[in-house]
Amino acid sequence: MPLIVQKFGGTSVADSQKILAAARRAIRAQQAGNQVVMVVSAMGHNTDMLVDLAQQISDDPPAREMDMLLSTGEQVSVALMAMAVEALGAKAISFTGAQIGIKTDSTHTKARIRSISTERMRKALDEGRIVIAAGFQGIDEDYNITTLGRGGSDTTAVALAAVLNADACEIYTDVDGVYTTDPRLLPEARRMTRVSYDEMLELASLGAGVMHSRSIEFGKKFDVPIHVRSSFTDIPGTMIVAESEVPGQAVGGAALTKDEARVTVASLPDRPGTSLALFSKIASKNISVDMIVQNVGADGKADISFTVVRNELQNTLRAVEEAARELGAGGVSHDDNVSKVSVVGLGMATQTGVADRMFRALAKAGVNIVMITTSEIKISALVSREHSQAALRAVHQAFELEKPPVQPVVATTSQPPAAPSDVMAVVRRLQGMEDLTIDDVTLDDHQARVTITGVPDTPGVAAQVFEEVAAAGVFVDMIVQSYGAGGKADLSFTAPHKSLKTSLEVAERLAKQFGCRGVTYATKVAKLSVSGIGMRSHTEVAIRMFRCLATAGINVEMINTSEVRVNVVVDGAAGEKALACLQAAFQDVRG
Repeated sequence: MPLIVQKFGGTSVADSQKILAAARRAIRAQQAGNQVVMVVSAMGHNTDMLVDLAQQISDDPPAREMDMLLSTGEQVSVALMAMAVEALGAKAISFTGAQIGIKTDSTHTKARIRSISTERMRKALDEGRIVIAAGFQGIDEDYNITTLGRGGSDTTAVALAAVLNADACEIYTDVDGVYTTDPRLLPEARRMTRVSYDEMLELASLGAGVMHSRSIEFGKKFDVPIHVRSSFTDIPGTMIVAESEVPGQAVGGAALTKDEARVTVASLPDRPGTSLALFSKIASKNISVDMIVQNVGADGKADISFTVVRNELQNTLRAVEEAARELGAGGVSHDDNVSKVSVVGLGMATQTGVADRMFRALAKAGVNIVMITTSEIKISALVSREHSQAALRAVHQAFELEKPPVQPVVATTSQPPAAPSDVMAVVRRLQGMEDLTIDDVTLDDHQARVTITGVPDTPGVAAQVFEEVAAAGVFVDMIVQSYGAGGKADLSFTAPHKSLKTSLEVAERLAKQFGCRGVTYATKVAKLSVSGIGMRSHTEVAIRMFRCLATAGINVEMINTSEVRVNVVVDGAAGEKALACLQAAFQDVRG
């Protein structure tokens, strides 16, 4: 019999009538011949109310007791939902996370799932019951209640779908699908019929708001088709699966992260171990770093810039200033009035012209770019917060994301792969469900690097550079623009060896036109990439890379990051050594 997991968020269970409506939807699914597991969140703003109560009691409540408190919200919801199902004539049973057997680590308020028992759920389902599971919570090995942190109910739902080998995981919310950007910011945003796991990972972490990135990581890792739907209409919604809406489409969505803060550490020693020392200090404070940009150093010094969530800036600065003193850096600067605008698309990896199209759109809108970082499927630009809305609209219009795709794809529920016949293989697959999984560690040593130093920090410069580079037939891979102090910035890109001469001709012509300091280059660089699932939520990936390379005496020349990949550039002669080092460093988490 098919099995469906249905998750209902706080707005979908905000009052008795909405609870009854959700119960009717689950009963209809069961009457259609499915076994049904419901995952529910706390009612409406119940969690916010509980947090407020805790803060009235204590300025710094113990994390363990916060988990005890916050878990009660979902316990209320599951009991009421089970009553609603029974009142409508069907059979139901409610379970807390502990009663199901959701085992987590002991990191209170943001625990990770280690394993989930299916016996009790299977028994109830076989008895014809609708299982009502509390989202957001579990239990550690000492029987302490734990909560999963932001987006925890989504994570619970997709995790249950994974262990039960469900045919689909339906996420019911107050929106009717995943849009090309946040429709609250741009009314012209278009609902997509389908989006890929990787695209959704980038969009989820960039402020798309529909689902949290941890749940998407689960979906990708365990091949769970996720269906985002409205609780209040029967609109088909959006499928999150392996393939994008239109295979080969360069850009499928755009996103804005408004509340970013930029930190720059100037004149760091350009030697092995510097990045490790800096980011280890930050990681020790449990601060998640978003955008990391390190451009090519000069005269034995290099600048590193990165972004963090705005409300973590002060803690970040304390850690960074300590590291800067120990490393003998030139100084630390910051700006808490920046936002990040990004475009995302699987087809970006094989198509030229995406970067210059984005940069030209920003230039036409009068938006200056503070920093640039790229990955295979994402380009991000840091801009001033006052121009963030204009920036988002400009790039959304530039890629015509408001228009339906040429070949629309009908949203249908795809089937997950058949369960492995080897029982032990299943057990091994589900142990440590949220552990980091590295898909690949790769080396590309067929590229050269070009850097234009002292580029004017004004709108339109990056657009002109990459329009002319593209017009010359050069396929650009990495792009890094570091923060420019004093109205000047450094702009680097990598391209195939065979394109170096052409790239230099374009760069030198533009450097002269813009009055730049000059152009430097490397005939051979090595780009090392580590990609996988859990990169965002496992902040130690970059640290592990930096530690490995520092131990091997290999200097990191450039850095850029995304949700599914961390890229570093080192000297071309050190490429093979760096690859062997990274393969060994991530051997324990290879998929």
